[in-house]
Amino acid sequence: MNRPVRIMPCLDMQNGRVVKGVHFVDIRDAGDPVECARAYCEAGADELALLDITATVEGRATMLDVVRRVADAATVPFTVGGGISSVATAQAVLDAGADKVSVGSAGFRNPAVLEEMVREFGPDKVTVAIDVDRNPKLPSGYEVYIDGGRTATGHDALEWAKRVDGLGVAVILPTSKAGDGAKTGYDLPVIRAMAQAVSAEIVASGGAGQLEHFYEAVEAGATILLAASVFHFHMIDIPELKNYLRSKNLNVS
Repeated sequence: MNRPVRIMPCLDMQNGRVVKGVHFVDIRDAGDPVECARAYCEAGADELALLDITATVEGRATMLDVVRRVADAATVPFTVGGGISSVATAQAVLDAGADKVSVGSAGFRNPAVLEEMVREFGPDKVTVAIDVDRNPKLPSGYEVYIDGGRTATGHDALEWAKRVDGLGVAVILPTSKAGDGAKTGYDLPVIRAMAQAVSAEIVASGGAGQLEHFYEAVEAGATILLAASVFHFHMIDIPELKNYLRSKNLNVS
């Protein structure tokens, strides 16, 4: 594999706190975002994700004060998502210190926004998040969900990933609704299908529960390994994970 594998803890934000749910619900508190960001950077994280999980549903922009405080604490690149619906809101998040923006629902509703962002900021600054759930009636077996996993679209997830890839984005972040927070493993078929169909890097997201799950995701084609619960609650620590992946002869950052 040419690209080194990167570890990306994810800070899901709600009301200014880091939280973690299961299947996008049953939310519980996991700490202060600045403290979490600092701890993860010290532990060897390669990147961070900060997702304002209720911004889109509540019809508001991302909490810029939190972005600024995390930017001051973080020593690695970090991606911010949630409530980013226009070039202007993306610009505000980047100005607040984020290195990249992640766009999901707004980009699905209006793909022209994604094109504008790629044109304005460059492909490396724009990540497209795709929440998915299984639907055997669709060609790939996966359906796109929006609004924080609440709204089914009837649209095939692999077709949407291909369309997004055609816009030139550098990273696609599919999250399996079935796997989210369940710790039963990443949804490998969707990672594999997207990795084979697009040129963008694929982030594995949703379901990590043990060391083997991370290795399986890389084998399926992911180069960025995102997780939350296992890191937040110290079931797996980043140095341990990196050592494990190196023992599997993987190129780890």
